[in-house]
Amino acid sequence: MNKGSLNFQTVKRKQIVDDVVEQLQRKISLGELSAGMQIPTEPELMEQFGVGRSTIREAVRVLVSAGLLDKRQGHGTFVCNQKPIQEPLDYRLRRAEILEVYEVRRMMELEAARLAALRRDEDDLRLMRELLDRRQAAIESGNQKDYLDADIAYHIAVAAATKNAVLADLYRTFSEVIRYSLENLIAHPEYNQYFTEQHEKIYEAIRDKDVQAAELYSMQHLDGTKIELQEHIKS
Repeated sequence: MNKGSLNFQTVKRKQIVDDVVEQLQRKISLGELSAGMQIPTEPELMEQFGVGRSTIREAVRVLVSAGLLDKRQGHGTFVCNQKPIQEPLDYRLRRAEILEVYEVRRMMELEAARLAALRRDEDDLRLMRELLDRRQAAIESGNQKDYLDADIAYHIAVAAATKNAVLADLYRTFSEVIRYSLENLIAHPEYNQYFTEQHEKIYEAIRDKDVQAAELYSMQHLDGTKIELQEHIKS
């Protein structure tokens, strides 16, 4: 691929360094900037992104630190050979497209619901019930922070009920990105009511050790949330 054929979007949001990093990283992840390829020069990137030199240099520094780019003095900056990314997962998630995060979340939560239905114990059920009740009380009182705290804690409790420590830790890492997306949706009463019913059904399926129902209701919940997010992004 000719590096001159790459097209980037002019940055408009406040977090301009993160935006530049996100676009460059996406080109690398999808192979548009492949291993060994030299990225455009600073002046070229400044023109395409519509930002200053300091912004480009900081974005490149972030990606060099993450192990994605290699800056060679006097030669330019090149895409590194693909290897495990050194960038912390929580930072990577903050730069991710929210719908991409939801696709990964869907995979995790379907497996979490399935395993929780197989492995949950009475302590898990008590905690899930308590968090669902707390979530409902926050909806009724209009307390957005308490609602988000209880909602995310409920999903973490489901992940913990799998008895798989790695899955539980991964979900906790995802939780802050999920919180951000939920903040854009919970202002709608119809959203709260519909997904409250879905949460109750997931709980009941896990309680009854009904693996198929746990997967089904989790799938309906996540697919419905994704549709709501897509509508929100369009508006």
